[in-house]
Amino acid sequence: MDMSIHLQKYRPLRASTIFRWTAVSWFVFFFLGQWFFATYIFLRYWQSAFLGQFERWNMAVPDLYIKGAPFRSSIFGLHVALAAIISLLGPLQIIPALRRYAPAFHRISGRIYVYFAFAISLDGLVLIWRPSPIGTKLDHLIVSINALIILFCAIFTIRTAIKRDIRAHNRWAVHLLLAMSGVWLFRVFLMLWLTINGRPVGFDPETFTGPFLTILGLSVYVFPQVFVWGYFQSRRSQSASLKLQFSLLLLLITVGMAIGVYAAITRMWLPRITH
Repeated sequence: MDMSIHLQKYRPLRASTIFRWTAVSWFVFFFLGQWFFATYIFLRYWQSAFLGQFERWNMAVPDLYIKGAPFRSSIFGLHVALAAIISLLGPLQIIPALRRYAPAFHRISGRIYVYFAFAISLDGLVLIWRPSPIGTKLDHLIVSINALIILFCAIFTIRTAIKRDIRAHNRWAVHLLLAMSGVWLFRVFLMLWLTINGRPVGFDPETFTGPFLTILGLSVYVFPQVFVWGYFQSRRSQSASLKLQFSLLLLLITVGMAIGVYAAITRMWLPRITH
């Protein structure tokens, strides 16, 4: 009987430990992938702008830079500048030790992050609805949904901070981080798909249209919000079974994300930087 009671007490503790370390593993790959992406943006776009080689912007996506159209080019320049900064600042906002030991940095960088969230979502709406040979109106609509999710999460992140509801603020900050990472997640899981299949499947790489891209867009923009909700529900739950089930799901996502990040670095970001 004593052994049975001991095991009943041990199982929740073990489940909580597995849950915590699985979440930490996910964050490590997420953090590294975001910073590699920021480095890519700096070297790919900021360096080109500094050298006056704006035409290099079009090597990945056509018509990002159009000579004689300074407003449109400026909008994209602002967008990539913000993308690099938020990729650096975003993961730092949810590190507990940083919030605990550097609260001033957390508050200042958090304000910058939220302001940039508003800027990049509105800026992204302008960019996505510009005339472009890439994508369909449905694809543009899906990206617009991501922009609206960012705005919604940013508003509640601010509101809960003003009310000093720290627990709710932390939840909305993670919702915002995943919403802001939608474009990054799209690239990572696209590269995972290409790695699995060895070639483009379910979409046309020339026009960048197809059913897979539509499904992927909905998945990386909407599912992460459900995922965050599930994470906090599982963390608060006393059910060892629920924690272990979510840990398994998170582990599968982490493995897929790690493969996608490696593929993005070696097959997309590094070649474009060194070309």
